Amino acid sequence: MPVESSIITTALQNDAVMGLSCDPKYLLSKYFYDSRGSDLFREIMQMPEYYLTGCELEIFRNQKKIITEALVNNTERFDLVELGSGDGLKTRILLEEIIKSGAEFRYVPVDISSEANRELVDSLAVNFPDLPVDPFTGDFFRLTEKLNGSVSQKKVILFLGSNIGNFNDHETNDFLTFLADICSTGDRVLIGFDLKKSPGVIMDAYNDSHGHTARFNLNHLERLNRELEADFQIDKFEHHTTYNPLGGEVRSYLVSTDQQEVTFKCSGDRFRFSKWEPILMERSRKFDLSKIKTLANDHGFNVIRSFTDSKGWFVDSLWEKQ
Repeated sequence: MPVESSIITTALQNDAVMGLSCDPKYLLSKYFYDSRGSDLFREIMQMPEYYLTGCELEIFRNQKKIITEALVNNTERFDLVELGSGDGLKTRILLEEIIKSGAEFRYVPVDISSEANRELVDSLAVNFPDLPVDPFTGDFFRLTEKLNGSVSQKKVILFLGSNIGNFNDHETNDFLTFLADICSTGDRVLIGFDLKKSPGVIMDAYNDSHGHTARFNLNHLERLNRELEADFQIDKFEHHTTYNPLGGEVRSYLVSTDQQEVTFKCSGDRFRFSKWEPILMERSRKFDLSKIKTLANDHGFNVIRSFTDSKGWFVDSLWEKQ
């Protein structure tokens, strides 16, 4: 097993054991994206109900020149670092525009999936053959090691798709502290935030009638079966979603439909489930502009611009390190 794959498998096991040992049980959403999970998420993004991708694509397609000018505010060479790059669907729009501007930069896609990184690098080599690409596979909190050799290099960091909404308050603080630590004064970050809106619109996106989101969540258990030799009986779990408009948080659960026990053969760990006991699979928080400004200021950033779609449902917020 390659070293990177071994590290990810060990982390997956440690995090799964920790989460399933807690009360209430949980699993970390960052492990959704194995090869099968990435394919399922692409199906989700193509649903008309899943507005997030369409909103952000609209922002990039209609405002790409303005965004590029704001990101590349001088001719200094820089690193364009994307956290959670995936298939790079939206980023390609920016890459093309930045290349067109004549800016000199290196693209550093960061993703926990080695396969996603390989596919992205291969496709970029075809579409942008002269673009320097230096991928990093693994948890982006380990990215500091990679950037240590270029601390003085100007950085533009992308964190798109409302991924920040998957964090709780403590994790959000840790992430933004991490961002502040790897940024120097004048570095810029572009972060996607899903904005608060009609609860009906939100629920349609996260509890779709097609069953794509249910399959996406259940694939997490299937991944544990494949990689950790677990014995989850997939047909004994149901997908359920809730939304609290007061706190602006979607929560997705897999609920055990029977009393059962699950074993990880690779480690010998056993986990008991009561009938109707839930596993928290994912949270997706929704924000407003005042909260976004507070988050930026509390972590040493200034909000430079807000790029929103025509419906005002989504914002890509541009921050600069003070």
